[in-house]
Amino acid sequence: MPACLNPRHRLLTPLALLLPALAFSAPADEIARGGYLVRAMGCADCHTPMTMGPQGPAPDFARGLSGHPQGMALPPAPAAQGPWGWGGALSKTAFWGPWGTSYASNLTPDATGLGTWTEAQFIGSMRSGKHRGSGRPVAPPMPWPAFSQLNDADLKAMFAYLMAQPAVRNEVPAYQPPAK
Repeated sequence: MPACLNPRHRLLTPLALLLPALAFSAPADEIARGGYLVRAMGCADCHTPMTMGPQGPAPDFARGLSGHPQGMALPPAPAAQGPWGWGGALSKTAFWGPWGTSYASNLTPDATGLGTWTEAQFIGSMRSGKHRGSGRPVAPPMPWPAFSQLNDADLKAMFAYLMAQPAVRNEVPAYQPPAK
């Protein structure tokens, strides 16, 4: 069924673009299942920036699941040496390797994150490894091949949970292909 005919995907209005949670709703048990899966699959490990605390680096839950911080400019990635072929920033939200430089996406329901995505696009992305299900490849280290093994009900629950989170405005830098 096309997304626009699915009653769970109401037509977006200007207000819905400002408040994405109004454009998508799901039953509480589906959201709870999605929360369980998002935590079990370790989504916050890469998609929640770290901040320095009294015990050292810790997840910044005020920016939970918002991806690489928009204000955190990074120098060019180092060259690979010997068996060391990839690495990441201390924020745990940016990664480099033979694929280029990738940044953890904003998974919150803000327009800078998943707020303009449909459930079908999310599922398509997890199944195909393509942005929005048909765009550029999803870059490492995102383990989309593992996510592709989840059934539709689990992926729908994950999307419902992500759409139920607080929207965090955070424009993540664009993927950078490898230097030639």
